[in-house]
Amino acid sequence: MRPRQLEKHRTKRIGWLRAAVLGANDGILSTASLVLGVAAANASHSSILLTGIAGLVAGAMSMAAGEYVSVYSQADTEKADIELERKELKADDAGEHKELALIYVRRGLTPALAKQVADQLMAHDALDAHVRDELGLSKALTARPIQAALASACSFAIGAAMPLLVILFGPQAHLISIVSATSIIFLALLGAIAAHAGGASLLSGAIRVTFWGALAMGLTTAVGTIFGVVA
Repeated sequence: MRPRQLEKHRTKRIGWLRAAVLGANDGILSTASLVLGVAAANASHSSILLTGIAGLVAGAMSMAAGEYVSVYSQADTEKADIELERKELKADDAGEHKELALIYVRRGLTPALAKQVADQLMAHDALDAHVRDELGLSKALTARPIQAALASACSFAIGAAMPLLVILFGPQAHLISIVSATSIIFLALLGAIAAHAGGASLLSGAIRVTFWGALAMGLTTAVGTIFGVVA
């Protein structure tokens, strides 16, 4: 009889998927919005392109720094809680047994079975049992600052490159309409891909991304039109 394969759960993707989707979405949206605002102010083609490139570089570095700092803060909090749990196990082992057993009782086990499970798990790895079941931390969801920073920076640059390519090869006379339309398509595809990777509805993922994308691009285009000057 062939051994049963382990199930592959999507929660293992959370660490990099969230950062990658956020980066790509922000790359497309912020760069497209930025160049649309400048284009609406009647800037030259070279100025629009330069603005987009500057936005790509600044945005990628900002995303990397922001993700690294925020996720590192999360990692520091996790480490502090784990260290606290380690000290509590040394100071009051019996009390920690009772605490873990109570957690299992609240999840539906009988007190006798909960005590037996707690005893066996703590005999195997007491700290791991408390980190997983008391703190709710797991290896799949552990904060990884460098992974998050790299995923955000790379995905932002890829996302930002899409409207920049349109600007580079598109005619200036219809730049606003072309960038707007293609960026909406890019955002819809990104939303659908992210939804598929997360096991959600493709249509719902595409709609929620394109709605906020269209709103942001519309507002920045309006600002450029209102406050722009004729070149």
